[in-house]
Amino acid sequence: MMKLGLLSAILPDNTFEEVIDYAARVGFECVEVCCWPKGKAVRRYAGVTHIDLDESDEKQLLAYKKYAEDRGIEISSLGYYPNPMDVNQEAADVAVQHIYKMIDASALMDVNMITTFIGRDKTKTVEENLDKFERVWTPIVEYAESKGVRIGIENCPMLYTKDEWPGGNNLAHAPYIWREMFRRIPSKALGLNFDPSHPYLIGASYTKPLYEFKDRIFHIHFKDIKIYQDKLDEYGYFAYPSLWHSPKLPGMGGVDFGAFISALNDIRYTGPACLEVEDKAYENSVEDVRAGIEQSYRFLRQFI
Repeated sequence: MMKLGLLSAILPDNTFEEVIDYAARVGFECVEVCCWPKGKAVRRYAGVTHIDLDESDEKQLLAYKKYAEDRGIEISSLGYYPNPMDVNQEAADVAVQHIYKMIDASALMDVNMITTFIGRDKTKTVEENLDKFERVWTPIVEYAESKGVRIGIENCPMLYTKDEWPGGNNLAHAPYIWREMFRRIPSKALGLNFDPSHPYLIGASYTKPLYEFKDRIFHIHFKDIKIYQDKLDEYGYFAYPSLWHSPKLPGMGGVDFGAFISALNDIRYTGPACLEVEDKAYENSVEDVRAGIEQSYRFLRQFI
């Protein structure tokens, strides 16, 4: 069966050890560990560093792995979600260099998975972005494959606010894009970190793609969203989605998690499935955040 886990981004002020201790106490089986470079966060829930790859040597990385294992927690992936195809070449280079560091660390720790975005150049068309994807990502994927590391690309469009408009900051948001990604880079080291809330946002099925891409589903995010019809009536689908929707805890929005997890069982998915908490209604205090995590854990456990 799949392993129920937690994405560490929602606990930015905790140390790695505190995150692992808490996850074990709640009952999670794995944690996706955020590994952003230290510095100012570029957006909400970003810039979280529970393992600092710039400061951690081989001994420290292996110590992190052992700490988790001793508490019955598997590190499902090392996570970092930048824009490696940014029109700002300096920013893109920083992202790519850090992805290589994640691959090395993931291989060393025998995690053998990283989770990230492929990015997008908002000044280019989809077709031009696919060409750029092939140029940027072919050497990254080849390197990951040589290290025995799989790359799970999240299916988030990163198209929510004015600064992400138009086009968004992550190309890999829909099945027609994934087919072309996997045609251009057919390596079995490249797959998806699939979150059902993203297809739900754009009015697409979040179960149908699981069957077609079952061999490319490497990692799962459990997140929900709520679409406010009155706001949608006012702004329409072509306005910034931040105006008419909110991320929610699983079961508090529109995603049918029973149907989604049933489809995962149909394809015999047995990998990590990590809760991603981004619900502002549960962020007034640390106690609120933890209450939201634990409520979501209980909700998801009825299916897993």
